[in-house]
Amino acid sequence: MKGRSLFKKSQSPLPRSYLSDTSSTASSAGAVATHRVYQVWRGKNRFLCSGRLIFGPDASSIVLTVALIMTPLALFVAFVSFRLADLIGKPLGPAVPATAMAVGVFDVVVLVLTSGRDPGIIPRSPRPPEPEETDTSSSFSPATSGAPWSLPPTRDVYVNGTVVKVKYCHTCMLYRPPRCSHCSVCNNCVERFDHHCPWVGQCIGKRNYRFFFLFISSTTFLCLYVFSLCWVNLLLISKQYGGIGLARAVAEYSPVSGFLIVYTFVTAWFVGGLTAFHSYLVCTNQTTYENFRYRYEGKSNPFNRGAAANVGEIFFSPIPPSRNDFRAKVSPADPDAAALYYLGPLSSESRISFYTRGSLSFDMAKASFDLNYSAKRTSVASSDFGDIYGGGCGGGDRVSTAQQQPRHSIFGGKDSIRKVEDEADAVTAELGKTMMQQQQQYGGAAGRAPRGREFEVV
Repeated sequence: MKGRSLFKKSQSPLPRSYLSDTSSTASSAGAVATHRVYQVWRGKNRFLCSGRLIFGPDASSIVLTVALIMTPLALFVAFVSFRLADLIGKPLGPAVPATAMAVGVFDVVVLVLTSGRDPGIIPRSPRPPEPEETDTSSSFSPATSGAPWSLPPTRDVYVNGTVVKVKYCHTCMLYRPPRCSHCSVCNNCVERFDHHCPWVGQCIGKRNYRFFFLFISSTTFLCLYVFSLCWVNLLLISKQYGGIGLARAVAEYSPVSGFLIVYTFVTAWFVGGLTAFHSYLVCTNQTTYENFRYRYEGKSNPFNRGAAANVGEIFFSPIPPSRNDFRAKVSPADPDAAALYYLGPLSSESRISFYTRGSLSFDMAKASFDLNYSAKRTSVASSDFGDIYGGGCGGGDRVSTAQQQPRHSIFGGKDSIRKVEDEADAVTAELGKTMMQQQQQYGGAAGRAPRGREFEVV
């Protein structure tokens, strides 16, 4: 109950003593460096143009996608379209290369709009919801959840009169809205999550789904356009040279047409099938995630409002503004910012370095918080640690001091991290010594060790 009362008073995922320590450290440091959100973002996204463009961690795949589209298009325009325009003649001839170039430019534009914008990321919460705000009708046992006030893993909400279960996200510390899911690639909760597309290097969600559909549909049109006109080009060449065979026309007069016919035939099956599948999803108001994971087994889709309304919702409704201001300034002195972002000297290090050794600053700071409020982890009260450290050895004062004053700060440099590691080793050695003394004192005669409390530190 200690952790619960602390949570209610401080209204923060970090202990009060920790907040006061970080605030005093920030104020004593004088001029604290001011960060922008995109510089300290906790997701795995990549930002360009000072946070104006947001990409996924695999954004480099866009280069491959553009190359697969523009290379055959350039071959078609340079070696097929102008010759075909001469064979067709005016007025339709000049439209052949112009249409190909216009569709190609449109394809690249919607690709950038799909990949370089916020797909609908839901901001993380600096603290989990209050236990009183959760669904009290949900049943969960202290034996399985670790504490009687642990948050239930799911909550029931009503969508058009149908009960829909929403899950609690331990990473973002919030109950996901309906149709929201956490993307393991980008490490964000995305509204109306469809899937993470490796070809565009971004999650497909509420704010970029229409551009994704336009991208795959325009790519399909471009493949069919090039495929059909290459056949027309070969047929006109065969007719022009006295009815020669198509194989000879390819070998002697237009080998590029033969290559493009094979290439676009294979590609059209992939992007064309994807376009047909997403056309079905649009008409039924489903997402790829919902279709593959749930399939609405015997249940009606609560989001389906009819084909016309569903199509209007995707293509003719206004795109909601982003919930994140990636260019907003954040200060390390703000306790909510300390819980939401990478702040302090660690933000200047690489992400690999942060995950390997710099994560002490946030993960250790909220360890007791996670133990008290995670339904999947074992809960340990602070008094348990006091009993273990101080049992018969006079270590209780040291433990209470350690609980009141944190051992580290997220705004410390390399010396602070090294100090944390040294103190952690010292505490581990002291704990081992204490347990050996307890074993000799209580279990020496009987040949058995005393029974201690089992706990798990996360």
